[in-house]
Amino acid sequence: MARYTGPKAKISRRFNEPILGESKALQKKNYAPGQHGKTKKRKQSEYAVQLAEKQKAKYIYGVLERQFAHTFDKATRKKGVTGEVLLQLLEARLDNTVYRLGIAPTRRAARQLVVHKHILVDGEIVNIPSYSVRPGQKVAVREKSKSLEAITNSLSIGGSKKYPWLEWDGSEMEGKMVNLPLRADIPENINEQLIVELYSK
Repeated sequence: MARYTGPKAKISRRFNEPILGESKALQKKNYAPGQHGKTKKRKQSEYAVQLAEKQKAKYIYGVLERQFAHTFDKATRKKGVTGEVLLQLLEARLDNTVYRLGIAPTRRAARQLVVHKHILVDGEIVNIPSYSVRPGQKVAVREKSKSLEAITNSLSIGGSKKYPWLEWDGSEMEGKMVNLPLRADIPENINEQLIVELYSK
């Protein structure tokens, strides 16, 4: 199952944002990685800016190139604004939904929980991180996994995160997708229009 396994701090420093979670390296070195990271950058071309935005979205959601391109293609065939639909499809991924519900502290941790069969969708085990959760479906922690330290710690420290498109029942460790998120409700700092322009070339 392919995923990015390289250094997280480098990615955060490249975009000057905590892309893959909080990083002490980003706080200490708030400039780009590499020996020329501190020097003034030359003006980026339009293509470079668009490409960087796509790369940032890929890293945030933990999706590699082919899968991201496939998701974009799917978004173009759906009704609505392509950029917004793209983000909705990424947000609807099972690993992202598990993260948004607060069951896991990061998307990487959420992916691991899904792959290791700790998560149920409508009562059935689903171990595919890219599974697309649909409005009305319930995402829950498997009964025998409810006492897992990783899950209980995440829920006790961060608590279930509050998002308008999700409902959470702490006593049952079960969440529900009420509807697909509106763009205004998605907190990620992504300019999806740049991604649309990149793929339109």
